[in-house]
Amino acid sequence: MSGSTPHSAQKALFAGCYSTFLINGMLALVLGAMLPYMRQSYGIDYALAGVLLSLHSVGNLVSSFIAGVIPLYIGRRASAVLLSSMGAVSFGLMLLGANPIVLMLAFFFTGICRGSISNYNNTVINSIAPGKAWALNLLHAFFAVGAFLCPFLVLFFTKENPEGWRNAAILLLVGCVFISLVYAMLQPPDNRPVKKAGEESSYGFLKKREFWLAAGILFSYLCTEQGVNGWLVTYFKDSGLMSDAYAQSMASILWLFILAGRLLCAYLSTRFSTSRLLCISACGYLGFFVLMITSRSLVPITIRIMGLGFFMAGLYPTTISDVGGLVKQYPLAMSVLLTIAGCGSILMPSIIGMVAEKVGIAGGMSTVIIAVIVCMALIFCNGYLKRKEKVN
Repeated sequence: MSGSTPHSAQKALFAGCYSTFLINGMLALVLGAMLPYMRQSYGIDYALAGVLLSLHSVGNLVSSFIAGVIPLYIGRRASAVLLSSMGAVSFGLMLLGANPIVLMLAFFFTGICRGSISNYNNTVINSIAPGKAWALNLLHAFFAVGAFLCPFLVLFFTKENPEGWRNAAILLLVGCVFISLVYAMLQPPDNRPVKKAGEESSYGFLKKREFWLAAGILFSYLCTEQGVNGWLVTYFKDSGLMSDAYAQSMASILWLFILAGRLLCAYLSTRFSTSRLLCISACGYLGFFVLMITSRSLVPITIRIMGLGFFMAGLYPTTISDVGGLVKQYPLAMSVLLTIAGCGSILMPSIIGMVAEKVGIAGGMSTVIIAVIVCMALIFCNGYLKRKEKVN
């Protein structure tokens, strides 16, 4: 770990980042979990629902970039507090009513909040434990815990009353306030509002092949993750494959096995290269997604959801760790990387919604397979080039 940050401050940063990332995991899944009930409450069709989910991703994208730029002027802590406070605003807007513009703003602001948390936590953890895949995998394991808990939370509130989604929104509003308070108390590294000079603050990373491979992998991965997060419950519910309660549990099972996979990846990353871990994960990722989307009975679907979550688990954090040195060298690299990646999470929910409006939700979900194949191809390309570099 970096010697520039005192040990006690490092411990506080780990605790703060891990606890806030747990809530961020809930933010990632709460919109998809609440969407079926919001559609019923506000009369939202598939197309508008897809736009709302994409606006969340637009906010995530915008925040991923500005969260890397604003700290250069007002400091990392002030930036994190400002942007994460948008989460409380967003859930407040959701509770106001059915006006489409208000809902669009609400979903956009959830993305601003979520993207700023992701940028801050990934950057801080990478700064105090540069290139340590275990630290980032453990961070994202906390994310998976929150994502796992979220559908059960929504199910608890909506079990007797479909309008109970509002209580879930209130709870997440409080969680976002907690995040802002935690950020206000932390002492992140490089907190000074001073714009760095020289090569390290330049865009030299844009000339690096490893950066673009990582950006492509994360772009295609987030196409799948956001498509699944946003539409999985609706897909299972509206296609008649399972009941509301079972559909919500599928989202939780997915993230339970993502949690298990990330913990295993954190362990294996100390023994295997990141490129090898990524290649193994990619094979299972493609296989289980195809099996899941073609399943029509409960037991096979459940088993394949478990496998999909397990092999999805390490793709995001391990890819970031794979370019950890580059991210540490160039302060803007993380923001640009997450901005490019975030474009994937914008496109896919809307594509699924538009296709579903024309041919049904099953057809919409089937479009995700394209992103899965692209992700696997880029991972194997990255592995091949890394191996070639070692030989030379």
